Amino acid sequence: MNTSIGARSNPLERIDWDYVEFYVGNAKQAAHFYMSAFGFDQVAYSGPETGITDRCSYVLEQNNLRFLITSSLVPDDAIARHVALHGDGVKDIAIVVEDARAAYERAIAGGATSVSAPAEHADATGRIVRATIATYGETVHTFVQRSAYQGAFMPGFVAAPRTLPGSRKTGLQFIDHCVGNVGWGEMDAWGDFYARVFGFSQLVSFDDKDISTEYTALKSKVMSDPRHQVKFPINEPAHGKKKSQIEEYLEFYRGSGVQHIAIRTDDIVETIDALRYNGVEFLDTPDSYYEMLGERVGTIDEAIEVLRERRILVDRDDLGYMLQIFTKPLQDRPTVFFEIIQRKGSLSFGKGNFKALFVSIEKEQAKRGTL
Repeated sequence: MNTSIGARSNPLERIDWDYVEFYVGNAKQAAHFYMSAFGFDQVAYSGPETGITDRCSYVLEQNNLRFLITSSLVPDDAIARHVALHGDGVKDIAIVVEDARAAYERAIAGGATSVSAPAEHADATGRIVRATIATYGETVHTFVQRSAYQGAFMPGFVAAPRTLPGSRKTGLQFIDHCVGNVGWGEMDAWGDFYARVFGFSQLVSFDDKDISTEYTALKSKVMSDPRHQVKFPINEPAHGKKKSQIEEYLEFYRGSGVQHIAIRTDDIVETIDALRYNGVEFLDTPDSYYEMLGERVGTIDEAIEVLRERRILVDRDDLGYMLQIFTKPLQDRPTVFFEIIQRKGSLSFGKGNFKALFVSIEKEQAKRGTL
């Protein structure tokens, strides 16, 4: 959430994450879940008490990680319809920019579809400028210019600090990447979208030979800004013997959307211990994964047994290594989940872990009867 972004000829060249907005059925309860399970603090609120009559929103923060949890107060508006169709899910991946008007104009010139034109919002503590474009499914990106604002998140919100004393702090730092699932044959088109609209380049890609098991497969490409600060992997299904995790997601989410958010930590062992204490459930990893781990990834700082006990995965590239683990879905529908990731030099996305991860996911699919 860096707001000191220098001017560039491309206003989307140097960007950062601002917030992720979830549309949910009950924002008060969902906010409590993210606070108690993932260690967030509440910092701001918007609703009837602040003059907003159709919705309630809670702003949660942890280090440089910010979530906005929103639910509708009326039976049939865009929020209520989104939740009815998709369940709880990500609506907006907001990006902080220096000049929201210039960013919007650059995006529209690149072929983006407008959701809302640039508009200024002000209160006694300053002003922000926001503009929104459409992406895959019903997901949007809002460009946020907030350098002239000193208040509680944005106009319409009031400071509402609240901490839950019973849960452990988890050390989650900031978003590493946000992964979108799209339909058959749509991955390349959305990769091209991020290249045209944002000026992103392809960091890495995987085909069904890289990401597959005996039963299921998918394809993926990772689009990134030049600094590798904002990264958007895009997944699509690939043909296999049985229904893949991407097909299951598209079926339960009723279309394209955000599959998972990868969140960085500086100490994945301590973070996972805290999250488990708070009740967070993770995908399991077969014991066989750890039998040859040292030979596969080489020397690492962590003891293999420590990783085995916590079911943490490891992968290496030519820049270093990374550690990762995935939660189970965050709601009853098997859709959105989190990845917890620690990078020690590596820019990889866990190619060496795909098979072990897919086996774990397939076991969960089998329990749901959707494999």
